[in-house]
Amino acid sequence: MILIQVKKILTNFLQNNKLRKTNERFAILKIIYDIKSHFDADSLYIYMKNNNYNISKATIYNTINILLNCNLIVKTKIKNHVTQFERSYGFKQHDHIVCVKCGKTIEFCDPRIQDIKNSISKLFRINIIHHNLTFYGLCKKINNI
Repeated sequence: MILIQVKKILTNFLQNNKLRKTNERFAILKIIYDIKSHFDADSLYIYMKNNNYNISKATIYNTINILLNCNLIVKTKIKNHVTQFERSYGFKQHDHIVCVKCGKTIEFCDPRIQDIKNSISKLFRINIIHHNLTFYGLCKKINNI
């Protein structure tokens, strides 16, 4: 059901921006929405190549930018400050805690953050579409706690 909705969003975005509706773009979208974790552009490229998709890195990068612009994925810096992405449509808001040494990532949701987001939205009269909050620190394993 979600895949049908995100395909419609992508189709509308491409039409409104006079961009081509290619099979590769829709294949990338499907794979991203099948992925259960964060990903980076290079790992997505390797995955697609290993699964017999005839696709270039440029197509991956261009499609990621399109998906960011139509809010179907969000960007975050996770492991070793590498830019990673994750699907965003239909998924619960969450934030991240990242260990700067081992790269361990914890996803969390705190309703107080939503309250802050609502207050900022009201105060500045802006419709916040999404946000990205990441705390960086050292995990218990690294701190020997």
